[in-house]
Amino acid sequence: MDLHLTGKTAVVTGGSRGIGLAIARGLADEGARVVCAARTAVPAPKNSGIIALEVDLSTPEGPQQLADYALEQLGGIDVLVNNVGGGTIPDQPFPKIDDELWYDALKVTFLSTVRTTRATLPSLLARRGSIIHIGSVAAHTPDTGHMPYSAAKSAARNFTAALAKQYAGQGLRVNTIAPGVVNTGLWTSPDGAGDKLAKDLGIPLAEIIKEMPKLAGIPTGRVTEQGEVAALALLLASDRVPNVTGAEFIVDGAMTSART
Repeated sequence: MDLHLTGKTAVVTGGSRGIGLAIARGLADEGARVVCAARTAVPAPKNSGIIALEVDLSTPEGPQQLADYALEQLGGIDVLVNNVGGGTIPDQPFPKIDDELWYDALKVTFLSTVRTTRATLPSLLARRGSIIHIGSVAAHTPDTGHMPYSAAKSAARNFTAALAKQYAGQGLRVNTIAPGVVNTGLWTSPDGAGDKLAKDLGIPLAEIIKEMPKLAGIPTGRVTEQGEVAALALLLASDRVPNVTGAEFIVDGAMTSART
């Protein structure tokens, strides 16, 4: 299927690795020109269609710097992928989670999305574009170990839905993809969430990765691959689904459904 993305322009935040990088590469492979923003940018291969920008989107000025740079490089913005997120994950009970940890999660996961959307909105509206927010099933399944992160993802989910409703009549499409456990460095690299879980359980990291579907309760028996999330993002970025807006697509192998 031709997604009609040749010649389109896109901005992908958190695009130096994982899901963000997979989406940026997918867009470029389809013929789009992409500005890929991250706090630590990785130089893009020559003639790849990707332009890397190092910018801290957790700061008030970072998103506007990104928008200005993208408009200078691309001339306009057809697609925005809000993928950046994170913050410190406190491994402690609620009373010990101070304001700084709450604000860290909010500014990285929520305020970066709000500010980047606001900065790029005029061009997206002018081009009747598409915004894709990469959320998380954490917005549906709050966890005591990730309380600030889950709350920030819930806020971003609500914001995205409201934005879709407000601008639906102006041709701007806004959707959310909420992945569950995805095969990224978050789970496979040392000092990541998978490594922490392995240490808590007293088993090797390799065993955690192998047993993750069982540990996470994923009925399909496997974790999601980055390319699966990217494939859905590319479809939502295209003009093939013009009446799909305000939707949330959960990609977790029925993990969330199994808990309800």
